[in-house]
Amino acid sequence: MRVPVRRLTVLYDADCPLCRHIRDWLARQRQLVPLDPVPAGSPEARRRLPGLDHGRTLEEITVVGDGGQVYRGPAAWIVCLWALAEYRPTAHRLSTPAGAPLARAAVLAAAKYRRAARRPHGSGDWGGQAYRTDDGWSYAPGTGWTFTGQTPPSSLPPACGGSCPAPD
Repeated sequence: MRVPVRRLTVLYDADCPLCRHIRDWLARQRQLVPLDPVPAGSPEARRRLPGLDHGRTLEEITVVGDGGQVYRGPAAWIVCLWALAEYRPTAHRLSTPAGAPLARAAVLAAAKYRRAARRPHGSGDWGGQAYRTDDGWSYAPGTGWTFTGQTPPSSLPPACGGSCPAPD
């Protein structure tokens, strides 16, 4: 038996700037189904949803319906759009086989951003400071991208054997 959805709890990562932005954006939209944003893994989330795997909610976007429905990943994003008056048609399109890859790509892009935004400063990965890649490029927020070294031989055309100039 299908249970109607009358309210959704949206678990979001309170430490993620993108997640907080999306939470605020969702709150500004006209909602056909009320959305209750709750920080994932918080005492409030544990109180409201005691049977949920709260560790997993910090790893994957999770939305819980008032009838016990649990939506994760792309389905969670689609159900949030479904709850909004202006985006319900978009949610229907994203739930089709043709739209599913786009929904998945959006969720994967957000997850990649979250991982990058949550890395501790100085870890060698992006954390808002300087970022260096293995191909000789570096990024600093104040100056942008700079080429700082030799292009590794593995990226040169095979016929060069490492003696040709690096490609532009």
